Amino acid sequence: MRVIGILFILLSMPVAIMWLRAFPKQRKWAYFGVGALPFAIAALNLDAALVSWPAWTGYAKGLILTALDTLAIALIVVSRQPLRRLPFLALFLCYFLAAVVSMAVSALPMSSSFYAFQLARIALVFVAVASFAGNRNALRWLAFGLATGAIFQAAITIDQRFSGVVQASGTMGHQNLLGLMLHFVTLPLIALLLGGERSKLVMAGVLAALVAVALGASRGAVAFVAIGAAALILLSLARRATSQKWKMVGLAAVALAIVAPIIVTSFDERFEKKPIYEGTDSERLAFERAARAMWSDHPMGVGANQYVVVANSGGYSERAGVIWNYASRSAKVHNMYLLAAAETGWPGLITLIFLFLWPLLRGLAFAFGNRSDPRGEIVLGAAVAIFATALHGFYEWVFFTSYAQYVFAISAGIIAGSIRQARIEKEIRRRVRRAAGEVPTPVTARAKPRRALVRPGNSATR
Repeated sequence: MRVIGILFILLSMPVAIMWLRAFPKQRKWAYFGVGALPFAIAALNLDAALVSWPAWTGYAKGLILTALDTLAIALIVVSRQPLRRLPFLALFLCYFLAAVVSMAVSALPMSSSFYAFQLARIALVFVAVASFAGNRNALRWLAFGLATGAIFQAAITIDQRFSGVVQASGTMGHQNLLGLMLHFVTLPLIALLLGGERSKLVMAGVLAALVAVALGASRGAVAFVAIGAAALILLSLARRATSQKWKMVGLAAVALAIVAPIIVTSFDERFEKKPIYEGTDSERLAFERAARAMWSDHPMGVGANQYVVVANSGGYSERAGVIWNYASRSAKVHNMYLLAAAETGWPGLITLIFLFLWPLLRGLAFAFGNRSDPRGEIVLGAAVAIFATALHGFYEWVFFTSYAQYVFAISAGIIAGSIRQARIEKEIRRRVRRAAGEVPTPVTARAKPRRALVRPGNSATR
């Protein structure tokens, strides 16, 4: 069965390439698939492992390919110059190289290579999204895919809740992972609605994402979705206030009124089962002490995908006071920055910070520098989603899973592709104006004055 799965995934790539080339008008379904697949891969088993370590305690458990990877490759193949003048590509490459370098210090380089391979797959999704993100209609179909993924997860979480699950996780395995992933759905879709999108599917996607987050009862997910939504609305109004946006603010208040009781009920049931003072906050501090000690002893890291093994074999968890049970000793530090520092050292930490910071700054600059560009709204939403995740990362590590990185790559691709397309369009307009004589051709050098025809001392009238 494993061989059949590998063949299915590998053969899906040439099939997708032929389909996209033969029916270019149907590429909208590929864009839709890119948005929906991160939320469907685990449920539908749309992946295959070339090498599999299912019992490994890290977040990358093998050399794994998914249907989204092959779809991304197909979109890149049928695109024209997908890598040309692409923002942020160097950042993805630097972070990939940091993971590769960490293999040299890893006790098990093979397991660290799993994460490097994962980052290569994430970069493919980023390039694929950037290749079509400059097209407004393509972005709309991508948003439809994200909305459908959120609706699917909301349906699963509702079913889980009726089955007695207090913290519903959908098909993602943990409520914290689902909650973090939904940052990249809720905020870009809200941005589209603020920009004038009237699709009922997008509206349903926002409401479904909020319901799924509420049923997950994750404090971090709820808090940072709320922070991100408030920041997005304020920034969007500052960018360009319209009557449509004020109407959407009213609808947001209605959605909050619908979701608030679900949030309150979810937290009541969660803390009734496990009171807050018996929670894991003290453990989080113990994990952080262990990670800081590991980073102090290994400035270049201990190797990507190695934290749990080294924390236990090196005695870091014991000295930091981490509880002696399987759940605690097999957990990662709940801080993605400390996890990056402990595993990949200074190179990994610095590149990870810039991987968040630079797209965020460029996205804000594009949104406010192009106030009349409709793409600015979804770019703003993607940038705020990255901002919310960057804050959430101080309390969570699950960004290192491939599913969370897929949706991050989608938002980064939206920003990068929109920036590149706007630059291309600006250059085309400049060339058209120049050809029409509206813009003078720049003078590269001043004309030298002509020499006098008569030498000094001679008279022209002589």
